[in-house]
Amino acid sequence: MSAAPLLREDDLTFMRRFIADRSAIVLDDSKDYLLEARLLPLAEDQGFSSLAELVSALRSQRASPALVKLVVEAMTTNETSFFRDMAPFDCLKSLILPELSAARAHRRCLNLWCGAASSGQEPYSILLLAQDVLPNFADWRIRLLATDLSSKMIERTRAGSYSQLEVNRGLPAKMLVRSFERQGMRWQIRPELRALVDAQELNLIDAWPHMPAMDVIFLRNVLIYFDVPTKQSILHRIKSVLAPDGYLFLGGAETTLGIDEGFDRVDFPNASCYRLRGG
Repeated sequence: MSAAPLLREDDLTFMRRFIADRSAIVLDDSKDYLLEARLLPLAEDQGFSSLAELVSALRSQRASPALVKLVVEAMTTNETSFFRDMAPFDCLKSLILPELSAARAHRRCLNLWCGAASSGQEPYSILLLAQDVLPNFADWRIRLLATDLSSKMIERTRAGSYSQLEVNRGLPAKMLVRSFERQGMRWQIRPELRALVDAQELNLIDAWPHMPAMDVIFLRNVLIYFDVPTKQSILHRIKSVLAPDGYLFLGGAETTLGIDEGFDRVDFPNASCYRLRGG
């Protein structure tokens, strides 16, 4: 027998709408268990006697902006690892970075954006790969913008510090020894590499900061949480910041097909990589 819900149906309906309005994350009623499981610890931590009392505060607009932010961040998924799902990185290594390094050889500048950075493993994976592939890497001007909805995840990205378990998940030993320093029980990305990552908090449905033309955009496993109009809006904005010969990576279960016809899929197995149509 399943446990009784902690919230009334009208409270659950309110919370689905509350989260969607502030993050565009769509939660149907099959995710009610997840909503309750993630918000109950937050309610307890913030001193509410029950989850229902937290919802009541949100309904009556008595909740502070800081609490509202914590509620929204609690519903984000921060699962990540170094070189998660290797196909995009194989594509980046064998096809895209060699092509871009040749095309940008005269100015030796690359602009990269990881739009769902989580705790930083993905942007640092991109950077470590570029270090391997780009000729005379130290002579290149690299700007890697790493953004995420969660301020806590952005703080972790800025810190660039990972546990032994985290570096064991996908990070090759050669890269670990070359690009990290051991600090007690943790591994710290070397400062010259950390300085190349500009970590900023960003809700994708809000206004975006000014960006240079991006050569590579990683926006993986984000669109799956949005409805079609939100996906269309984000892809439309991506077209305005992606360089004409740049590349967009989506998650394995994501596509531009039937959502925005301004992209062509790159022929590379399992990479979910796209270019601007006509670019």
